[in-house]
Amino acid sequence: MAEWPINDTVSKVFPLYSRANVGEIFPDPISPLNASAGFQHNLEPGWRDAFVACKVWNHDLYDATVEKNILPAFGSYLYINMSLMRLFGVRVPGMSPEAVDLQYFGDMPGIPSYESERRDFDENPEFEATAGAWLAEEVIGATGLPEYDADRRDVERIRADRPDMSTLTDQQLRERITSFDYILRPLFKRHIEASLKSGVGLGAIAQFAAGVGRPELALTLVGGIGDVDSTGPSKRMWTLSRAAQQPAVAAEFDRGVAGLYERLGASSDPTVVAFRADLDTFLGDWDFRGPAEWEIRALTWGVKPELALATIDRMRGVGDDEAPETKGLARTAEREAATTAIRELIAGDPEATAQFEAVLAAAALWLRGRERARTTAAMVIHEIRLPARELGRRAVEAGTLESIEQIFMLFADELDAYLADPSAFTDLLRERETSYLDLFGVKPPFVVSGDVPPLDTWELRAGSAGEMLTAGDSLVGVSGCTGTVRGIARVLTTPDDPSALEPGEILIAPITDPSWTPLFVAASAVVVDVGAPFSHAAIVSREIGIPCVVSATDATKRIPNGALIEVDGTAGTVTVVETAS
Repeated sequence: MAEWPINDTVSKVFPLYSRANVGEIFPDPISPLNASAGFQHNLEPGWRDAFVACKVWNHDLYDATVEKNILPAFGSYLYINMSLMRLFGVRVPGMSPEAVDLQYFGDMPGIPSYESERRDFDENPEFEATAGAWLAEEVIGATGLPEYDADRRDVERIRADRPDMSTLTDQQLRERITSFDYILRPLFKRHIEASLKSGVGLGAIAQFAAGVGRPELALTLVGGIGDVDSTGPSKRMWTLSRAAQQPAVAAEFDRGVAGLYERLGASSDPTVVAFRADLDTFLGDWDFRGPAEWEIRALTWGVKPELALATIDRMRGVGDDEAPETKGLARTAEREAATTAIRELIAGDPEATAQFEAVLAAAALWLRGRERARTTAAMVIHEIRLPARELGRRAVEAGTLESIEQIFMLFADELDAYLADPSAFTDLLRERETSYLDLFGVKPPFVVSGDVPPLDTWELRAGSAGEMLTAGDSLVGVSGCTGTVRGIARVLTTPDDPSALEPGEILIAPITDPSWTPLFVAASAVVVDVGAPFSHAAIVSREIGIPCVVSATDATKRIPNGALIEVDGTAGTVTVVETAS
């Protein structure tokens, strides 16, 4: 039986780990079943493959003394190996460990410098040459995303062929849970490749803009690029929110989100019937999306439609002039103006012009690729979630489990024993779930260097994070998207219940994943505790067209909810103008 809570071994060769970046998609502890059959089980080998595919090293570089080189869990919280990410920065021409820190992880208080962990073998002329060839041919030289498009077609076939879970035997459900390794490992490999490539592209754009004396244009050049998968639900929800303004549909929304899905289905009013049909089509396409969607235990829009309906409810109060398409077009126009400005500055230099056009195209391409890959992988993760939930449902019906979610407390190597005697696991899974839920109350160390502090010494989330800001005080973060706006701060710690966010308010969040994206439509700006120019909040803000500040440490605990604040996305600052009375 695997150790619980999950504590993977720390590498002595590559000893630096961070919660940055991975905290966006895994703000909470990973469940045992997801660690052993889903996300961590597949992302770790896929990530190893991706680094090798980028030609920065071979498989023999990895530390053979630890099972998880890149994505370990400490106290069941996932961490990214910063030592290996920095080594990538060392070996890719034009990159550096410091550039990796900024582009992928943002501002990380307390993290040791690269010099404190430099290894004798880090600089390697042979791999720097192969990485340079990879950069020229596969990053800057790429013109399309054929592998990513093929992956999407393969996964859409899997989804189209999905059987009715209720018709499968327990054994068939168990087999389906562990049947997707063949596709998830390569999907995650390509996701990480695109992530690395888009980080390189962002870095190259920033260097070019600085080199011609216009560093402030760097983020504008990668905004409003279009065809970004994670913005897809926002646009569809916007259309649904306009339909939800029809009197008969609005009347159902006005009665509250609880039970709304069932009420919509029970209505015979033609406009409500049409709305429910459009909603079901939307949910069929995006059933895998939801808070922490790569955690198979998490509830998604398909499992709990009220999560999507609550966001649509917020959107229906937003004016037509805030449409995502309108904002996106404005951001596209800004990008085109910035592009023209750079082109004019280098018009007399054909070599610089060619370099700029190649870097500009590559940055946009790989940002699209990253979001395409992460969405495709999330679709497959949902295919693990569904059979597991059906097993859990049957166990609840039989009285061997108290809730569907307790099934996710199993490790993959326990599935067969569980099927043989479910009642033998009743007490064990209840105990595991209790300790799992207790983990939500602790704050994992942001950085782990060499040794993991004992779990019982971790700070409680309810602990103080510093004094609350007052009028005139500011937080300094990192620019995610340019622009300045004033508005009411609305602090949300989860996208599950967006009812507190009023149109035009500024969303203050700990981190964001794709399930938060529709809230960006109602918000006038976004501020997040952690993140980087490369993170989800920044990418989506640039597409939707609202200012964004990332790495605003403890913003959710220090910015008063309801205060009037000013967000300067260009400078990366958040200033309290006046507190709520």
